Amino acid sequence: MSEHEHLGFNSLLIHGGVEADPLGSATVPIYQTSTFAFRNADEGARRFAGEDDGYIYTRLGNPTIATLERQIAILEKGFGGVAVASGMAAVSTIYVAFLKAGDHIVSTAAVYGPSRGIMESYFKKFGVESTYLSTADLDAVRAAIRPNTRMLYVETPTNPTMELSDIRALSAIAREHKLVMVVDNTFSSPFLQRPIEMGADIVFHSMTKFINGHADIVAGMIIARNEELYKAVRQAMIGMGGNMDPHQAYLVLRGVKTLALRVQRAQENAQQVAEYLERHPKVAWVKYPGLKSHPQHELSKKQMDGPGAMISFELQGGLKAGKVLMDNVRLALLAVSLGGIETLIQHPASMTHSKMAREKREAAGITDGLVRFSVGIEDLKDIIADLEQALAKV
Repeated sequence: MSEHEHLGFNSLLIHGGVEADPLGSATVPIYQTSTFAFRNADEGARRFAGEDDGYIYTRLGNPTIATLERQIAILEKGFGGVAVASGMAAVSTIYVAFLKAGDHIVSTAAVYGPSRGIMESYFKKFGVESTYLSTADLDAVRAAIRPNTRMLYVETPTNPTMELSDIRALSAIAREHKLVMVVDNTFSSPFLQRPIEMGADIVFHSMTKFINGHADIVAGMIIARNEELYKAVRQAMIGMGGNMDPHQAYLVLRGVKTLALRVQRAQENAQQVAEYLERHPKVAWVKYPGLKSHPQHELSKKQMDGPGAMISFELQGGLKAGKVLMDNVRLALLAVSLGGIETLIQHPASMTHSKMAREKREAAGITDGLVRFSVGIEDLKDIIADLEQALAKV
C-alpha cells in the first residue's frame, strides 16, 4: 500500500505517488533523457535481468513518467499504470495485450469513433471479430457473448450519446464468462467514477481531456487491476513503442493537480446549462446524466460522484439548425476534444464519428443533428449568454 493512499482525493492529486526528490525539488523533475548510464557493467546486467529497479531507457521506463503512472493508479485504485503517448495509443495497447486472431470483442456501440474504427479495420484484418451494441442492455450483452469472446469493452458515459452502462453488472457478466472487462473512463475521470472499485479489470483515459484539462498535450493512461494484467499491458506498450514523453508527463502532472477543482466547477456549470437547454423551445432533446429526464439518471447517482461536464443535445431544426448554432457561438470554441477549462462545441457526425458508416452511427444513436457540448469553467452567465445569442440566429 502506498504511503499516500490514506489521503483524501484532493490531497492525492498533490501528493499521490510523488517521491521526495534527493535535491529537494518541490515539483517532479523532468528526466528528459532517452537513456540512463550505469555505474558499472554489473549494475547494467542486473537492470536488464530485472534484479535492479533502476532505469535503462525511456521507452522501458522513466522517473517522471513513473510518477504519473503511480499517481493515476492510486486515484483509480488499481495495481499500476502504464502511460502512453495518446488515448488511442492506450486503446491500441489494450487490444494488442489481450486479443489475438480468432478472438471476439463485445463493445459499446456509441464508443469513441476511432476506438471502434481501428477494431473494424486493422484488428478485423488480423482476425479479431467484434460486436457493437448498447451495453446499457444487459440481456443484449449476454446474448452477444460467444465461446471465443475475450473482452467486454465499455465506455460510460458514451461518446457522444451520454448513455450510461452499469459497470458492476457488466463486470459480473465479464467474470462469469472469464472476459477482460475494460472501461474507458475518459468522460468521468477518477474524480467522478472509479471502475476498478466496481469490478473492472482495465481502466484507461485519454488524459488529453479532464485529467490534464488544459488543451496543451495529448496523452493516455492504462490502469490495471492486478499485477498479471499490468505486466501484459506493460509488455505490449514496450513492444509497440507507444511510450509517453517525459515532458508530456510533467505537463500532465501539473494539470492533474487541479482536476477536482476544474471538474467540480465545470459540472456545476453543466447542470445549469443542461437545464437551460431543456427549457429552450428550439431544443428537441438534451442528454445529460444530471437531468431527471436522462434514462439512466438513477444509475448515474449510484456509480458516479457527479454527472460530469458533457452534454449532448439536438435542435428542432436538426443538422441545419445545429450548424447555424455552431457557426455563431462566440465564447465556446468550435473544436473537437473535451474536458478542458474552455467550453467546446462540435458536431460528431461530421467530425469525431465521421469515419463510422452512417447506418452504424445512427444505430448507435449518433444522429445527424446531435451536438456535443463540453462545458468549461467560464462564468455560467457568459456560457448561457453565448448560447442564447447563437440560438437566436437559428
